[in-house]
Amino acid sequence: MPRPYQTGDIIMKYNPQIHHRRSIRLPNYDYGQPGAYFVTICVQGRACLFGEIVDGKMQLNEVGRTVVKSWDEIPQHFTNVKLDEFVVMPNHVHGILFITNVGATHASPNQKQAIDVSRARHASPLRHNLTQRSKGPKRHSLGTIVGAFKSAVTKRINERRGMPGVRLWQRNYYEHVIGDDADLQHLREYVVNNPLKWELDQLHPNNPSKW
Repeated sequence: MPRPYQTGDIIMKYNPQIHHRRSIRLPNYDYGQPGAYFVTICVQGRACLFGEIVDGKMQLNEVGRTVVKSWDEIPQHFTNVKLDEFVVMPNHVHGILFITNVGATHASPNQKQAIDVSRARHASPLRHNLTQRSKGPKRHSLGTIVGAFKSAVTKRINERRGMPGVRLWQRNYYEHVIGDDADLQHLREYVVNNPLKWELDQLHPNNPSKW
């Protein structure tokens, strides 16, 4: 189930001068090393498939619940991942996750603050996206983790709709390396309060975002 929503102001407000969101991909940065990461993943064409916002709260439909289920399964298959705040919006998701235990030495937010999510016990399409070539510790990058999540959701939803092979997600996604505890708290507040400002969201279908 989704994590409980909280009250408060949204820090990252819609800016009509910013027409799309760009990933701030750091040159030569290893996105498989330990740290905290924020991602936004959007539906193809910004179609609202996952439910609707009612009185500032996200009301998930069956498809939206499938998205939550697949996200919560990530640590089952990527054992060096811990999940933090996550929200499903009508046409996109925001999530914070931690990559841990792969031997990097750079500074990162306190990993003990990550929210542990109970591992699902049932089979998942995510399993088919794991690489079995190496017998040593696996180092899955953020892109691999996001790609597996997107594939799992697409497979489940397309099977339910009887529409195999239909593209569900935009090819690109937004990613941000969380630099410190203040940045982490800032993004947590943004994620949990995102439904309160849906009408101003860059990804709302009525807004002129090209993201």
